Amino acid sequence: MIEGVAGLHEVPIASQSIDRLVPLVGEEPVALLKAKAEAAKSQLRGREFWNVNSTAHGGGVAEMLHSLMPYVRGLGIDTRWAGIEGNQEIFRITKRLHHALHGSRGDGSDLGDSQRAVYEAVSQENAAKLSEVVEPGDVVVLHDPQTAGLAPHLMAHGAIVIWRCHVGSDEPTPDVKLGWDFLAPYLEKVPVNIFTREQYIPECCDHGRSLIVPPSIDPFSPKNQEMSEETARSILVNTGIIEAPNGAQPVFTRQDGSPGRVGRQADIVLRSGRAPAWDAPLIVQVSRWDPLKDPVGVMKGFVRLLERPFDTNAELVLAGPNVSAVSDDPEGKGTLDNVEAAWRELPHGYRDRVHLACLPMTDDEENGAIVNALQRHATIVVQKSLKEGFGLTVTEAMWKARPVVASAVGGIRDQIEDGVSGLLLGDPRDADEFASALERLLKDEGLRTKLGDNAREKVRENFLATRHLLQYGELLARLAGG
Repeated sequence: MIEGVAGLHEVPIASQSIDRLVPLVGEEPVALLKAKAEAAKSQLRGREFWNVNSTAHGGGVAEMLHSLMPYVRGLGIDTRWAGIEGNQEIFRITKRLHHALHGSRGDGSDLGDSQRAVYEAVSQENAAKLSEVVEPGDVVVLHDPQTAGLAPHLMAHGAIVIWRCHVGSDEPTPDVKLGWDFLAPYLEKVPVNIFTREQYIPECCDHGRSLIVPPSIDPFSPKNQEMSEETARSILVNTGIIEAPNGAQPVFTRQDGSPGRVGRQADIVLRSGRAPAWDAPLIVQVSRWDPLKDPVGVMKGFVRLLERPFDTNAELVLAGPNVSAVSDDPEGKGTLDNVEAAWRELPHGYRDRVHLACLPMTDDEENGAIVNALQRHATIVVQKSLKEGFGLTVTEAMWKARPVVASAVGGIRDQIEDGVSGLLLGDPRDADEFASALERLLKDEGLRTKLGDNAREKVRENFLATRHLLQYGELLARLAGG
């Protein structure tokens, strides 16, 4: 809770030195970033840099902010992060918008006058609360459809507003148009909009006011930090995801440098047999329980692999957050229910090899360490999304030198070069194409190693925090300077 403002939540931000990235990216990018930060501080002249989104837990935006903002603070810029309040109705509307901007119908509900009235009322209420702590001249980055309605109110208050959209579609379908028609009135006077890909910029924002800033990961966060095989095994045994002799401690390093320990178990939603053995090849998809991530399709494609005349003892883990912990995603439980129903329809012999796990979300850093261990242990990491704005889970797996099989959709195409840094699926709905990609990798350890090594280098060059922060530093200095 932000002191003195009921219903407005502030997410704590630690301070982290950017110098620890020098061994990974070199001294020159870090020195340049420090210079850009000094210029931004000079232009800000004591004003604050705010980020506002809808949740501190679950999903790529929260993950990115947890990774980036400590570096911003470590560079000497006064930065704060606030989460807006909402109810089930507003998050149902914004989830419908999320689907629409992806070119999907979602639940097919209206985006008409009554929905707009709810959206504007909640936006005005949250903007009024923010205006009690945001000063005129502060820079405020609003993230995604949930916050776009705040923009006119905060600009009227005197804040310098940036709107950042992390989703989009390459094709201007009727649903995409419906979504942008809904949001356009709130974005007319926003001085800068940020998108992940140029193809995502809609006509209402395409007037020289939009920038392209791809997301990034922090290689030192609990989710991405180096982890020994023994530690990964201990974490996965402790959480109940795999079976193995356990010797090492399930420990990790927290963002502030202090030691952390994984003590909570995953909620194994469905499992008809024993947990996978440590030496069984593991195919893993980690994502929110969202129909656009196609968890049912992943499961069906894996079964198609098992039906082939190909002898494998591979097992599948579909992992996602505890559905009660992600406040802005009302579809999570329904999607998980659908996956459970599809699992129960599998032949018994296949059900034994498909495992559904909800990961604990009480402690974000503990959750990150579990994901880290799961991705590092995976023989193959999958992201078979039907639509995808960017796909941070792809970047995370690539950083861990894992071979990735992913759909050739959205921002995934900016990360993976097919056959070089991963394998891309031309049609994410084609179960046979998916099964063929899995079989190809399971048969060829050399290919898995080559793709993984190339993937890690691609992330080092393009998707670490230094590049991301350099772009932010340039933008801050320009905006704060008028």
